[in-house]
Amino acid sequence: MCYRCFYGLLLLAGIFPALDCFGQTADTLHSPDGRIRFLFGLTDSCPVYSVWYANAPLIVASPLTLVFRESVFGPNLKLHPPIHRAGLDEYTLPIGKNSSVHDRFNESTIPLQERRGRHRRLTLVVRLYNDGLAFHWLFPRQAQWTSYELLAENTGFRVAGDPLVQASFLPNYTSSHEGRYTRLPFSAIKSDSLMDAPVFLEYPGGPERPEAAMTAGQTSADRGNRAIFSEARFPRIYMAITEARLVDYAGMYLMKDKGLLRSELSPLPAGIAAITNPGPAAIDADKSIPVSVQTAAASKAVRVKAILPHRTPWRVLFIGPRPGAFLESNLLTDLNDPCAIKDRSWLHPGKTDFHWWNGDIVPDTTFSPGINFETNQYYIDFCARNGIEYHTVIGYGGIAWYTNDGISYQPGPHSDPSKPVPGLDMKSICAYAASKGVGVRVWVHWQALWPHLDKTFRQFEAWGIKGMMVDFLNRDDQQMVNIQTTILRKAAEHHLHIQFHGAYKPTGLIRTWPNELTREGTLNYENDKWDNPITPDDDINVVFTRLLAGPTDYHLGGFRAVTREKYVAHYTHPLVLATRCHMLAMYVILESYLPMVCDNPAEYEGAPGFGFIQHVPATWDETRVPFAIPGRWAVIARRNKNDWWIGAINGSVAHDTAFTLNFLPPGRYTATLYSDAADITNNPNHLIRSTRIVESTDSIRLSLTPGGGEAITISPYHE
Repeated sequence: MCYRCFYGLLLLAGIFPALDCFGQTADTLHSPDGRIRFLFGLTDSCPVYSVWYANAPLIVASPLTLVFRESVFGPNLKLHPPIHRAGLDEYTLPIGKNSSVHDRFNESTIPLQERRGRHRRLTLVVRLYNDGLAFHWLFPRQAQWTSYELLAENTGFRVAGDPLVQASFLPNYTSSHEGRYTRLPFSAIKSDSLMDAPVFLEYPGGPERPEAAMTAGQTSADRGNRAIFSEARFPRIYMAITEARLVDYAGMYLMKDKGLLRSELSPLPAGIAAITNPGPAAIDADKSIPVSVQTAAASKAVRVKAILPHRTPWRVLFIGPRPGAFLESNLLTDLNDPCAIKDRSWLHPGKTDFHWWNGDIVPDTTFSPGINFETNQYYIDFCARNGIEYHTVIGYGGIAWYTNDGISYQPGPHSDPSKPVPGLDMKSICAYAASKGVGVRVWVHWQALWPHLDKTFRQFEAWGIKGMMVDFLNRDDQQMVNIQTTILRKAAEHHLHIQFHGAYKPTGLIRTWPNELTREGTLNYENDKWDNPITPDDDINVVFTRLLAGPTDYHLGGFRAVTREKYVAHYTHPLVLATRCHMLAMYVILESYLPMVCDNPAEYEGAPGFGFIQHVPATWDETRVPFAIPGRWAVIARRNKNDWWIGAINGSVAHDTAFTLNFLPPGRYTATLYSDAADITNNPNHLIRSTRIVESTDSIRLSLTPGGGEAITISPYHE
């Protein structure tokens, strides 16, 4: 579109002091601590921006344009005076990784207007926090422009130098967002490669002074289309790109194009018009068809339809020298709307069983296993004995629990989750579970749920169901985004929590709709059933990619660990590759407010380490990352009331390391450690449980074997 503005621009160290290069005065904004700088200016072709951390350029001379069906918003713009303000995000999260949030920011509101044509007005809002920045477009109400169809949002990210990039490359826009992550230099990424967000970047170092990024008299055009980023004269800097507040808009990917990353939006399904509040009849069961990147681009597919006033999601950059701070950050929830649920007394995070993963195992008993009361009773009793808050009604043997004339779990034309299969009394199951102190939740296919949404939610509430997994969504176009928001809103009206599977990344919406307890959108241990097992390296890679976006749902709790040589795919009694302690630690590593306990009860009860799972909380008051190295290992500590829970996981290479307990208040504490045993290379289920007295000045030393881990609880010491 206005990509000619990409070329021939000076590196920002040269451009921004020379204001006449923009035609108008540039706007500059700093983070509250002064370390992050955002610089904005105009060329004749489009707005451009750059981002610096301390003296290091991270994003340089990057374009901001919007391609509407009728014309491009970018050339020939007038800049009205920006408005600056300082602000404070201060709120509580009833469910989250930090219960109390106090984040300062500086904001610039930048009004822009076309000089010609319809004189359309848009406003760019930029916020800088100490751990990153975000910006988005506002579409104010205006007489000459009442609605739009967006073909492309060309938000550019021209990265400085050649940082290492970690991303999941996807084949098209219609996927479950369950891909492995690749780590490679930016220069090695092929053009037109679709990358799922978040995308993580590691800069090796930078110049001592901004002007040192270029030699005298040399422009970025002299060296090709990429700015030069000098090698390290100060510590590494990390950055991650994602989005926040995805509401009534298309999901964002990143794509390499002409030497820079640019935003790429998911197109609306072929032949279906997006509507602001889609009704149950808006989607048919056969519309989740793959849409290739090339096909969408060639057809000039519509990405977003909207009526003004409107706004885009926030484009978010986590930035800093310590990547663990990204996991502590509240940046994504900061950028979302306040909680929309006034009465939250019914909403409770907690662990849940999920017997599909273990193969629907029941013991040899006098009852016939199946979709019946007795099979569900067996799992409800297990949950009640072991402090697991929820039991999930799924079905049995590949057949759903509700009326369905489709094949296996796939919905047919007469699927109806408000009607259980004959002989299954859902009200009796819910009443029995309630008598045991266990909540009941269900699994549903979204295409079975959506046509019957209102009556199904009314029926669920009448039965006493507490929530559900909604599965196989596999899209993130504007229509699907609106469908998921509608499901959350209507579920809250009926006191139901939601767990989305086969779904796109979270974007901080848990602040607005805390009944979304978790979502999948990541390759996880369900693949251990299908000869595509998750490795310890896969777990490490998720920490600094998908986990940065928020709640990350895994099929957790596999208790049959084997070495790689002994692994075989088992649909029932699946095997896992990481050690028992690694599997325990994942309950703390992952942010999820509905962690699953997926193995069969016989594997758990009486087994070493199960006590950790029984007592680990499902929501947190504080999150700290004492130590983490992307691609190697991670240690995450989370506090619930006065108790700390720590998870440490390792990749495929052994490491000896240590971390300090300086996040603890002064005092004495009892630490209980679950550590891999000495013979772990032969018996990865073997662990040693030990206790010690610790203080905040102490360190804990870890000897992490390949695929190993450590799980720790720390509680105030009592005589």
